[in-house]
Amino acid sequence: MKQNWWKILGAVLVLYSIISGFIFPVPAQAILHETIRNLYFHVPMWFSMMTILGVSAVYSIKYLSNSKFDNDIVAAQAANVGMLLGILGLTTGSMWARYTWGAWWVADVKLNGVAVSMLIYLAYFILRGSIDEEQKRARISAVYNIFAFVLYIVFIMVLPRLNDSLHPGNGGNPGFNKYDLDSTMRTVFYPAVLGWILIAVWVMTLRIRTERLKRKTLFNE
Repeated sequence: MKQNWWKILGAVLVLYSIISGFIFPVPAQAILHETIRNLYFHVPMWFSMMTILGVSAVYSIKYLSNSKFDNDIVAAQAANVGMLLGILGLTTGSMWARYTWGAWWVADVKLNGVAVSMLIYLAYFILRGSIDEEQKRARISAVYNIFAFVLYIVFIMVLPRLNDSLHPGNGGNPGFNKYDLDSTMRTVFYPAVLGWILIAVWVMTLRIRTERLKRKTLFNE
């Protein structure tokens, strides 16, 4: 029980944010209106994705430094979970765009950057699947993964701040903290971010354990 406290905390925070996100009052904002509640879901997905992909990049660096295959397992499974979060982030973002910007997808530098980043990580999985030799696959994938994470940060954090963007906090647009957000929203948003990050880490650990068991079974046969 003591080892699983963070899993319980993550589940409780996510459940709290989902319930509170739909029933707690929100400030009336032009254009956004009730869709501002998507802040509790869309933005935490991206925070979680950045965290998990960061973990993936760190373990790729660790693999290159010590060649322990377990580091490659962690890097690959973290990238898998990061892609899942990216799909969820794109889905919630597209729904938000439909009701605030009038289209499921618009020519926005951040949206296009996210799409390119997802394709870059898709190529990472294709690369892994195209190399049969284990050590060669792990080494090449690790190098690619590090560059993929750097490009990901550039596309979603750097370029949107240097160009015009519809997203808050980018391209001269004020961030959410500058909008008239009351303290009630913050009591839901921050727990949602922490909760989804913990859930993402939990899913990642489950995938890592599964992959370790597969590898152990394979080598015992």
